[in-house]
Amino acid sequence: WHRRLVQFILEYHRVRFTRVINATGVIVHTNLGRSLLPDSSLAALVSAASSASNLELDLATGRRGSRYTHVEDLLCELTGAESAMVVNNNAAAVLIGLETLAKGREVIVSRGQLVEIGGAFRIPDIMLRSGAHLIEVGATNRTHIADYENAITLETALLLKVHCSNFRIIGFTHEVDAIELVSLAKRYKVATMEDLGSGCLVDLTSFGLSKEPRVQEVVASGVDVVTFSGDKLLGGPQAGIIVGSKQYIERIKRNQLNRALRIDKFTLASLEAVLRIYLDSSQAVREIPTLAMIALPESIICHRVREFCIRCEEVLANVCSFTPTTVHSQVGGGALPEQNLPSWAVSLQPKIMKISQLEKRLRGTDTPVIGRVDNDRLLLDFRTVAEREEDVLLTSLQDAFAAPVEA
Repeated sequence: WHRRLVQFILEYHRVRFTRVINATGVIVHTNLGRSLLPDSSLAALVSAASSASNLELDLATGRRGSRYTHVEDLLCELTGAESAMVVNNNAAAVLIGLETLAKGREVIVSRGQLVEIGGAFRIPDIMLRSGAHLIEVGATNRTHIADYENAITLETALLLKVHCSNFRIIGFTHEVDAIELVSLAKRYKVATMEDLGSGCLVDLTSFGLSKEPRVQEVVASGVDVVTFSGDKLLGGPQAGIIVGSKQYIERIKRNQLNRALRIDKFTLASLEAVLRIYLDSSQAVREIPTLAMIALPESIICHRVREFCIRCEEVLANVCSFTPTTVHSQVGGGALPEQNLPSWAVSLQPKIMKISQLEKRLRGTDTPVIGRVDNDRLLLDFRTVAEREEDVLLTSLQDAFAAPVEA
């Protein structure tokens, strides 16, 4: 019992929030922390944590300033919007937008866009919390401009469009594009708002993916308020970014709810660093890990997997076989559903234990490894494993096979 007591004490004091190796092939993995941050963003976080900062100080005047000024100009330059602000996540961005622009009034949205995002948060529920009244129009698969127009009344405050970033409706479908919706809204003098979800700023079609609407394209269409996430396709920290017409963004800034939803200095420092990289789109693809993993050529992944299998066979051949195999990676993060990126993985087939035991053991190592089980194989997809992690990954594999096998 002494051994069990020591084991309990060590486990109890083990750090709960820890680094893991993402070998799932899902680039923006919600359960594993979503987007990794670029080096400049990490440096900004260290500076914000270790030094005092001008978080809400205007250095030019010496008076109190606004935390939004550090990123507002950058967001406007990158998206073409008149104004911008940031809250703590995209659900918060949608909530405060609806509460500001449509509390006690009607919001018209297509029935096919009443999405549920992660954690069972649904657009209708967020709308209910905002105090706005939901008016559904159209059918699940087809909504036309006449559906919106026929639903507009004197109580209508907003036409809402929600990008279906985490699912696809295919076949006999139709939805109203942003330009058409904006034109209708202007005729009836109501506002427009679009929830883009993932927040893409670069063209991803050159990497073999289908077209994802870019923020700057939606802003250019004339939508008054556009919301999107900071930690998905943008590749930054968790944040809800709101851009659009100055008259509406300024109203949202003055909303008292903003105090409860505002970002802290760490998010601000990290986000500014990420946005500055986007001033050069080619630099963004190289330096922002989310985009770099999407753009990573299959040939490079294949070479790394083959080399790693050789290393594994040298030390673990008696307990497991390691085989290079073709797989498909995913972007993840509720973005680009059913879109796959060709990749390569190490296929593990243990000789002294079951696949389920190996998978569990890898989750219990000092640096946990998260892969995926497929057809009685454990796959480690190297699109989401950084080169600098390979030595640590090998150590975790050795640790997983080192302990006695349970009966």
